[in-house]
Amino acid sequence: MKKQKGLEINTPAPDFSIKDQNGEEFKISHHKNKKILLSFHPLAWTSICAKQMLSLEENYEKFIELNTLPVGISVDPVPSKKAWAENLGLKRLKILSDFWPHGEVAKLYKIFREEDGFSERANIIIDEEGKIIFFKIYPIRELPDIEEIINFLRKW
Repeated sequence: MKKQKGLEINTPAPDFSIKDQNGEEFKISHHKNKKILLSFHPLAWTSICAKQMLSLEENYEKFIELNTLPVGISVDPVPSKKAWAENLGLKRLKILSDFWPHGEVAKLYKIFREEDGFSERANIIIDEEGKIIFFKIYPIRELPDIEEIINFLRKW
C-alpha cells in the first residue's frame, strides 16, 4: 500500500529550524503574525526550479501586501543555495537549505521522494495560527501557477 503524500488541510504545520542562503536561521514559529508560503522545489540549478523561485521573487511585493512571507526550500546545501540565489539575482526571497539531516523538512511534510533523494514540487501555505491552509503537489516537471497561489491568498 502506498503512503499518502502530504499533510491534511487545517492541521498544525510542523515547525523546523534550517538555514537560508545567507546562513541565517529560519523557523515557522518566528513568523506567527504572517502567513508563510513554503515553495518546495526538487533541486537548485535546474530550469523549472529557477523559474519557480524567480516567480516568487517577481511577486514578492504582492505576497507582502497579502501578509505572506514566501520562501523557497530544497535539499541543496547552503553554499549552493547562496551561489544560486546570486546567479538568479534574488534580492529579497529567502531560499532554505533542507540539506542536513537530508530532506528532514520535506519528510516532516510527507513530500520527500526517497527514491530520488529530494522533495516533491509543492506549495504549502501556513496561516498566522500555524495551520496548513493550502497544500498542493505538482508534477515534478511542471511549473506551479503563481497566480493560483496569489488568488487563493486574496480570497483567504
